[in-house]
Amino acid sequence: MTDDTTDPADGERTTSPPAEVRGEPAIPAQPAVVVRGVSAEHSGDHTHRDVTGGWLRPAVFGAMDGLVSNFALIAGMDGGTESGSRFIVLAGLAGLAAGAFSMAAGEYTSVASQRELARAEIEVERREIERHPVDEEYELAETYQAKGLDPDLAEKVAEQLHADPEQALEEHVREELGLDLNDLPSPVTAAASSFICFAAGAFVPLLPYLLGAANVIPALIVSLTALFACGAIVSRVTSRSWWYSGLRQLLLGAAAATLTYFVGTLVGPGVG
Repeated sequence: MTDDTTDPADGERTTSPPAEVRGEPAIPAQPAVVVRGVSAEHSGDHTHRDVTGGWLRPAVFGAMDGLVSNFALIAGMDGGTESGSRFIVLAGLAGLAAGAFSMAAGEYTSVASQRELARAEIEVERREIERHPVDEEYELAETYQAKGLDPDLAEKVAEQLHADPEQALEEHVREELGLDLNDLPSPVTAAASSFICFAAGAFVPLLPYLLGAANVIPALIVSLTALFACGAIVSRVTSRSWWYSGLRQLLLGAAAATLTYFVGTLVGPGVG
């Protein structure tokens, strides 16, 4: 490599031999700047998806349950009755409404109960910190030591956190209960997610009948396709491959519908 310089007398650029040839020490290449163990190339600008909002599980479960249950219901009605598509549509709409309201009520009750239990345990921890602050501070320091901190550092961190009772409570709740004090699941969110997704899933097998289908074959094709698609979409928030999740959901839904269809063929003719 050569060094380019400019002669101040005539403003012309001249080329000098490299530093090694001139006998001067070469300046080594500078490594990436590291601050607190993080290289300059790492911007730190990344985000995580919400995993604690209480909407994903009821949404996924609601969509899958609505699709599978109403598909199986329609298949069973098709196998057990000869009253035509009008009767099947009526049964499918009833299944959609009943299932959606039932799922929403169940999700609201279960998440509300879970939230109330969490709040009760949080109050237990609050009272313990108020009554036995020294013991609770020592307990928190032991938790940090178990995670690998030096005893002195663990005690200093615990002492600093306990200087603010609310911050101490938040840390104890996170470490002992695995909860975020400010991000507890919402029963309204869970109920709404479950209701909407169940209704959407249950509507899929009904759609061919509403468009004039005379037998279960169109509903079968649409429902199996939707089952595979739903399973593949769910894989985006899990570690499973899209084809594995899609195929698993398709097979489970098909098995449920097949069994219900045969139950309908066995029971239907005997029902007057």
